[in-house]
Amino acid sequence: MEILVCIKRVPDTSENEINVNRDGTDIERDDLVYSVNEWDNYAVEEAIQIRDRVGGSVTVVTVGDEEAEEVVRREMAMGADKGILLSDEVFNSSDGRGIASIIKAEVEKGKYDLILTGAQADDGAGQVGGMLAAMLDRPYASLVTSLEVIDDKKIKVGREIEGGNLEMLEIDLPCVLSIQTGINEPRYVGIRGIRKTASAEIPVYGAEDLGLSPESVGESGLKVKRLDYFVPDSGEGAEILEGSTDEIVEKLVELLKARGGIK
Repeated sequence: MEILVCIKRVPDTSENEINVNRDGTDIERDDLVYSVNEWDNYAVEEAIQIRDRVGGSVTVVTVGDEEAEEVVRREMAMGADKGILLSDEVFNSSDGRGIASIIKAEVEKGKYDLILTGAQADDGAGQVGGMLAAMLDRPYASLVTSLEVIDDKKIKVGREIEGGNLEMLEIDLPCVLSIQTGINEPRYVGIRGIRKTASAEIPVYGAEDLGLSPESVGESGLKVKRLDYFVPDSGEGAEILEGSTDEIVEKLVELLKARGGIK
């Protein structure tokens, strides 16, 4: 099975204090520590496990500048067979639709049975997987928490839905899936693996290589424009209810009635 996993280089929230810049156009990016998007790590691990069970290969792809190559090598050190960097100045500032368009152009150069993305990335929109599937006219499932290959034409997936329930689906291949955290436990990447991939060749493709018009991506192709970044005002704080369980429940009910939450 040929599997493509879409990954992204993002600020590492465990290593950074994220602040909005003065004019509210972005976060402060000077001196930030970057890593691979958390959700994408689970997608790569799932792809590796599928390959190990049924055969095939795993390719990771990212859209970014030359520094994004580091996350491609990191996921290759994790166990991916190949890596691809899609990089061009005209790709800068692309929205979700633009990123999906760029990846679509790369997908159409190959023959992938399964395309995985993380459920979301640092902007939290969770758009690229669904948009990519629509552009490719392939079946799609989001928030996937279990995955089983039935045969070379079908897979069975479980997806997280409201109320903590699991929806089970059979999906025809080829398809696109967005992977939720918790589907597996991503493996540790050691120094030996990183050194092994340090000299691996990572092909880099730009807009011309992909047959993309510069006007269709980047700022020229924006359908969604970010207007402002800001930190929400802090609320007044929580009210702590004390007493026994019965007393707390009684107080809570009275508060909800008083504030119009229940009648």
